[in-house]
Amino acid sequence: MTMACNNGTACGDEIYTGNVTPILNEIRHALITLLETGESAIIDLRALPMAPGEEQQLETMLGTGEATATIDAMGLTTVNESLFAGVWLVTHRNTDDEILGKFIEITRIPSILESQTEDIRAALKALPDLLAENC
Repeated sequence: MTMACNNGTACGDEIYTGNVTPILNEIRHALITLLETGESAIIDLRALPMAPGEEQQLETMLGTGEATATIDAMGLTTVNESLFAGVWLVTHRNTDDEILGKFIEITRIPSILESQTEDIRAALKALPDLLAENC
């Protein structure tokens, strides 16, 4: 696919929204903000109008980096680093493997990979029992 089509124009048999370039610009600005302030950003791909093929085009342009994570909790979530450091593609699926959400996170580490405070508290509470069993 090419980016030659303008917003809402037909290219062959398909209609293109022209949203790939603005999303790439939004990612660029979000990376600048991340570097300057440490503030992360999330782009909800399912909330944006995209023609068939544009989401795949965007994913192809972002490419695949070195890090991938899979979380299995009430459905599969995949986290893929793009070729661009700080740009992550996060896809949430339900137990029927249907996509529930697809996001681009511009951050040092995606929020789903961060340990939650309550989970850390539970771990801290459980460790004395483990220590007592092994002493």
